[in-house]
Amino acid sequence: MNTITLQLLTVLSITSLLSQRVYCLENGLARTPPMGWLSWGTFRCKIDCVNDPKNCLREELFKEMADILISDGYHDVGYEYVNIDDCWMSRKRDQHQRLFPDPERFPNGIQGIANYVHDHGLKLGIYNTFGKTTCMGYPGSQDFLEIDAKTFAEWEVDMLKMDGCFTPVELIPDGYMDMHRYLNATGRHILYSCSWPFYEKLTQKMPDYNNIAKYCNMWRNSMDIEDSWNSILWIVDDFANNQDAHAEAAGPGHFNDPDMLVIGGSGLNVEQSEAQFGLWAILAAPLLMGNDLRKVKPEFRDVLLNVEVIAVDQDPLGKMGKRIFKDSWHGVDGWLRELSNQEFAILYFNRNPRGKKLFKTSLKMMSLPSNHTYDLRDLFLKKHFGHFKVEEEFKVTLPANGVKMFKASSCSLPNNYKHDGL
Repeated sequence: MNTITLQLLTVLSITSLLSQRVYCLENGLARTPPMGWLSWGTFRCKIDCVNDPKNCLREELFKEMADILISDGYHDVGYEYVNIDDCWMSRKRDQHQRLFPDPERFPNGIQGIANYVHDHGLKLGIYNTFGKTTCMGYPGSQDFLEIDAKTFAEWEVDMLKMDGCFTPVELIPDGYMDMHRYLNATGRHILYSCSWPFYEKLTQKMPDYNNIAKYCNMWRNSMDIEDSWNSILWIVDDFANNQDAHAEAAGPGHFNDPDMLVIGGSGLNVEQSEAQFGLWAILAAPLLMGNDLRKVKPEFRDVLLNVEVIAVDQDPLGKMGKRIFKDSWHGVDGWLRELSNQEFAILYFNRNPRGKKLFKTSLKMMSLPSNHTYDLRDLFLKKHFGHFKVEEEFKVTLPANGVKMFKASSCSLPNNYKHDGL
């Protein structure tokens, strides 16, 4: 081998290594869990704009939701993504094999909606699937990953939800990794939401969450959430039963996604809504509302705008919380999340469907570090609850199917200290 050939191979080898390294770099997004709204929860695949113009998937709907995010204060507390889910595109690709939106429902194209939401200080998300077709039968991205990534970037999309319907499971890991590379290669920062682990779990394969976290900013683990309390219970228990694997992979830039917030729909009461919101914050979950923002009643809006619970969800440490105990006799679970600044979020979850429960507990029971005294602040009542040494017992009143959520801050005992949490 001559010197020139050897030098050329060396250069090519270094170039290859550098390009692989670039592809594996983080895209700098989702340093805290994403917040926003998406269409699937309420509007599914409603495309009959003649008979149901107010509820069909079209340009006006997404502009209206963007307006409400601003006018009703959601954007002020962190909700920023307006996400278009399935059924937005035409039934076939164009002559250049590019996706394009249904021209009657989206006369100004996806770029038109992107311009609108960006002008409002918001961001736009879009949907496709790694498969021949989407879940609802529209063109999928299989065999077109690179051209679709370029198309989304040209439209100035900020987030891609990549589903996995109708995809051979053996193609899933490489397909999701390839789409990550193509998105990064566009030069546009596009938050990448994957359904990769869910479709592996359908085949009884245990996902490699640490590997998934190298490529995805967030990922789904379970079936679509329904607007029902039983659906929330199932997801919470699934997370608890697999929490060690989930928590190890979660952190700034890459989060587990237990799916949408259904708060403000018809399936939950206020106490159950507080439970979902508090549990999602403990899980460091994306807060993506799936409701009809035009119909959210004030009491549910108050839950969604609770800045103290949102602050837990958005804590920069990015650690996912875990279930610390499950008291089957009393029907109460205890959850703990470590926060930055040596603080903790604590949540007591009453699984009983009827009646309040007075539950005796202690911070030792929640595995907080010993030899400390903590100030507890009630995050839903937004007021001080009490000062407690780790070993001291106190009681909490838990609503049916509800929670009591605290932020615990290490503190010194005041001179007039007494149990004010009893």
